[in-house]
Amino acid sequence: MKPVAFDYYRPQALSEAVALLSDMGDEATILAGGMTLGPMLNLRVARPRAVIDISRIPALKTISVQSNVVLTGAGVTQSDALRSEVIQREVPLLAMALPWVGHFQTRNRGTLGGSVAHADPSAEIPLALVTYGGAVVLQSRRGQRRVPAREFFLGALMTQRRSDEIIAALEWPRCAPNASHAFAEIAQRHGDFAIVAAACSLRLDTLDRVEELSLGVGGVEGRPIAVAVNSFLRRPAGEIAADLSEHAAANLTPMEDHSVSADYRTALTKVLVARAVSSALDVARQRRGHLQ
Repeated sequence: MKPVAFDYYRPQALSEAVALLSDMGDEATILAGGMTLGPMLNLRVARPRAVIDISRIPALKTISVQSNVVLTGAGVTQSDALRSEVIQREVPLLAMALPWVGHFQTRNRGTLGGSVAHADPSAEIPLALVTYGGAVVLQSRRGQRRVPAREFFLGALMTQRRSDEIIAALEWPRCAPNASHAFAEIAQRHGDFAIVAAACSLRLDTLDRVEELSLGVGGVEGRPIAVAVNSFLRRPAGEIAADLSEHAAANLTPMEDHSVSADYRTALTKVLVARAVSSALDVARQRRGHLQ
């Protein structure tokens, strides 16, 4: 099929894109990489009056370190992020998640901001952002606002973004030098959206107790979920993986769809959370052994 006819705009600056979106509102849609929007247009699931192509705006393609955060422009492609030394060093959980995103061909076009804007509950980039406790920077004619990632996603394909706002950037907290990370996923085929995915970031103290811990699960509910983990802090590291897997599964309400049942998602959650936490703990202990 072919898309319904639409007006095409290709602004060269963020201010120009914001002005266009402000004038057209719900009648316009943003094109970043087009990996999701393209098929939606061709299938006529999306029928915008106008498409605003932001892929040529230089300001949206930058990766920078600013104080305690790494700022990635919404137009940074997934392949550029995967190759970035800054991402590898400062946001390693994102670097671990990116190889699971589609295939290398799609990563050459797909963008970090596009994945966050689309808000598929199984997508890896939103899961990494939620697990890190990052934020989404939104720009409109009214100004700029910053929404914590854990509040930005409302449900499947639903976010806090208003019709006149563009995702300008994503904020990723810089990881501590002694933090360890792990990402685990199961999909029908590598490159497909996850049935369930788990992401973990943690730090241990000198007594092998959990000093810091973040845990996220994707593909289970209608949005990526940051699991509440405060009760696991200061506990001996050796006893948390199994308990965390049960805790995470008990506090999620899994979806049921044509792929798998809710019970299967619950079972996968237990397996993948235990796997991710155990992997992060192994890395933490190996790093500590090298330093001793």
